[in-house]
Amino acid sequence: MELAAGHLPVLPREVCLMLNPAGKAVILDCTVGLGGHAEALLEHAGPDATLIGLDVDESNLHIAKERLSKFTARVRLFQANFAQAGEVLQEAGVPAVDVLLADLGISSRQLDDPARGLSFMADGPLDMRLDLRMTRTAADLVNQTDETELANLIFEYGEERYSRRIARAIGLTRKTQRIERTSQLADIIVRAMPAPVRHARRGAHPATRTFQALRIAVNEELAVLEQLLAAIPNLLAVNGRAAIISFHSLEDRLVKRSFAGWVESGSARLLCKKPLVADEQEVANNPRSRSAKLRGIEKQCEVRSA
Repeated sequence: MELAAGHLPVLPREVCLMLNPAGKAVILDCTVGLGGHAEALLEHAGPDATLIGLDVDESNLHIAKERLSKFTARVRLFQANFAQAGEVLQEAGVPAVDVLLADLGISSRQLDDPARGLSFMADGPLDMRLDLRMTRTAADLVNQTDETELANLIFEYGEERYSRRIARAIGLTRKTQRIERTSQLADIIVRAMPAPVRHARRGAHPATRTFQALRIAVNEELAVLEQLLAAIPNLLAVNGRAAIISFHSLEDRLVKRSFAGWVESGSARLLCKKPLVADEQEVANNPRSRSAKLRGIEKQCEVRSA
């Protein structure tokens, strides 16, 4: 199940078992990426199953289209974020879906592209946009955001305890020069850290959490996830199943809280009490799966409107 550029989908076996797309089904892949999960789901589904795939990254859609070409007219792809899933289904003439998947991870292909500015591992423009139609970049955020607000953002989205030191260092730097490169920002962050901390994070680069926070903010990732979670009860048909793969605690808490609310209301049941995680073999083959958590839910009845 290897993808273009050596990329592997996370938890593919668990996703297919949980969502059980066998038989005639309409599948919605909210984050189609390079097409790995979409391919696996269609292979497990019946010959009449169809798939609608969404992605904000136009280059991903080109790769996914080629990957899924063997399924011909059974696949329809749209450039959209998953908060727009309802609009896409309306455009596609689909009232509800039987299977829904959202993989919230960033692909290695995106992380490894210096032009994206998502990583401090290679120098590039401080961009971080996954959807190039968006206008605000990470450079805009870093250079224009009030220092206190920036510190709060880094603390909330990156869970970075040294957020105030980092924001202060950014504020001092931008008084004399605009921060425009990933290497430039990474160097500012490293120098802002207390000396013992620079070497005490067990292999994690000191800039990891700040870069995560900025990426989340630039792409409005948590707000978009909240919109998807609010829409899922109306997107799913009765007995339809939804699964979400998250990669950090902020996302997972939102998913867990939403799923628990639906169960408490009697409109859905959990497909697993605890999130599924990758086994040792998958982590060895695909290290990025180490932090993945898979949660699923099945709709039991139509949601009553207030």
